[in-house]
Amino acid sequence: MNIGVRLDDLRRRNRALVIAAMRRHDHLSRTGLAATTGLSHSTISSIAADLMQEGVIAETTANDAATRRGRPQVAMALRPAAASVAAGVLSLNSLTIAVLDYKGDILTAGHRRIETLALSANTLATEVSSFMTNQIANAGADSRVRRITLAVQGTTDAGGRILRWSPITPNEDLPLADHLEKTLNIPTTIQNDCNMMAEALRWRPGPHQHSDVIAILLAHGIGMGMISKGELFTGTRSSGAEFGHMNHIPGGASCRCGKRGCVEAYSGSYAIWRRANGLDDSEPPAADISPHEINALAIRARNGDMSAQAAFTEAGQAVGYALGNLFALIDPAPVVFVGSGTQAFDLIEPHLREALSRTAGGEHGAGLVYETIANDEPLIQAGGAMLALRWVDDEIFAPGEHRTDYSSRMA
Repeated sequence: MNIGVRLDDLRRRNRALVIAAMRRHDHLSRTGLAATTGLSHSTISSIAADLMQEGVIAETTANDAATRRGRPQVAMALRPAAASVAAGVLSLNSLTIAVLDYKGDILTAGHRRIETLALSANTLATEVSSFMTNQIANAGADSRVRRITLAVQGTTDAGGRILRWSPITPNEDLPLADHLEKTLNIPTTIQNDCNMMAEALRWRPGPHQHSDVIAILLAHGIGMGMISKGELFTGTRSSGAEFGHMNHIPGGASCRCGKRGCVEAYSGSYAIWRRANGLDDSEPPAADISPHEINALAIRARNGDMSAQAAFTEAGQAVGYALGNLFALIDPAPVVFVGSGTQAFDLIEPHLREALSRTAGGEHGAGLVYETIANDEPLIQAGGAMLALRWVDDEIFAPGEHRTDYSSRMA
């Protein structure tokens, strides 16, 4: 029996390797799959035959390096109709949901404005599940949605079930995953939005396809997602990296979280706006500062407005010192700054680097080249979609459980 269990584990591992290779490289011949996974040609042929019979993959024209000479080889690719997933983003007064096929292409997407700060816990959950139901229906009866990921601003529990706290709602400990599963009977996970940014960067073609990458949100709030040694970093109790709520100045400026002195209280959009307009740092944070207002402040700073310049200086210093503290604990990793705050990154970066250089962690981080991405929502949604697709890969198709009822696997 033990031998049988080990063989089953090996079979699942090998199937997972093949599916993961095709997800990353799209089209691969059997030769290419063998080279990518390290599995033998006979193992690849056996797994490919099973996956094709189950409708998980389909044959297509190869485009990998193994086909550059001689007769074109037959390749395999993930079959779009094998399954679907839904990925949502819940932020301040906004809900966006997309349904994607098994290859990751969007079948349908929609946006709805909801008054997140004014809704009760039950009404907010009902609004999310109602719109999710509509979007899945819009994708068609054959959409075969097997997993839902909902990315949210705020702190979630480590298990991906509960929205613990969020600045977008006065309600705490919302069991959103339970509500969605009860309504739609589809396994669901609730994830921090910045974690999903890091997840998307991990899979994006280019220099971020490695084992370490840090995504930092510069927007109304400040957040961070981190891929460490190839895995998404999460805590034992919560979603993990609360970069924006690391303490910058004890007892300092007022933060949205209710505490004082957080990094966000100096570098979030509301903090920059508060400082540039001469308000006391004990003033309650504004509920929302638009990207247009931050852009206007950036123009003021570039034109010599000293109050606006000071605000961006403080923002850069807060982020730089926080990065230095982080780099003192871990080796520096590539950092991507995401969000509306990046439109003023030219004003922030010099002070960020100067503050970083004063820290122990800055000794090894001075040479980092930072990338900026202005629009955070597509990245968050892409990360949520990839997390959902990988769950389908690993929990349904890698074990070979290609069936239509997965309600018993909700987790």
